[in-house]
Amino acid sequence: MAQLYGYARVSTREQNENRQLIALQEFGVENKNIFLDKQSGKDFNREAYQKLLRKLKPGDTLVTKSIDRLGRDYNEILEQWRIITKEKQVFIVVLDIPLLDTRQKERDLTGTLIADIVLQILSYVAQTERDFIRSRQAEGIVVAKARGVQFGRPIIERPANYQEVREAWEHKEISAREAGRRLGVNHMTFLSWTAK
Repeated sequence: MAQLYGYARVSTREQNENRQLIALQEFGVENKNIFLDKQSGKDFNREAYQKLLRKLKPGDTLVTKSIDRLGRDYNEILEQWRIITKEKQVFIVVLDIPLLDTRQKERDLTGTLIADIVLQILSYVAQTERDFIRSRQAEGIVVAKARGVQFGRPIIERPANYQEVREAWEHKEISAREAGRRLGVNHMTFLSWTAK
């Protein structure tokens, strides 16, 4: 018997997946058939998604809230769409885009063609938006650096007794941990100072 599955993904542990889960439940997907990943699309070895792919059988239906849940970029979305619809012979329903519902186009060549064109356009738009975000972020960093904004942890100045403590460490009179304790920093900071 054909099964109805749902897939949801959020990019970080802090993001809330409830909007996606509610949409999948309202569509009729049972909680036990909803697969959720909480990690970036950058790394596509998503545990729940891989488990879902193994469960999918011909005639099943996969429901997702938006097309970008399937992949990290244009090519990945198209590849996952191909694997699911062609190799697995599973129907896909994208809730945000009714045109991307392959159940209704099962035997309609025109409908399939339209769904494929819409998929390619939307995948391209999603990729372009990600590229714009990265570009705007990089531009913002350049502008901030030009204004003197410092990124990362603040540089810790070496205390006045650094040279004395370092010499004791170099002569193996004290450990790196003890050197760090005497300088008021952790031993990794002390070791990073000695490497420069």
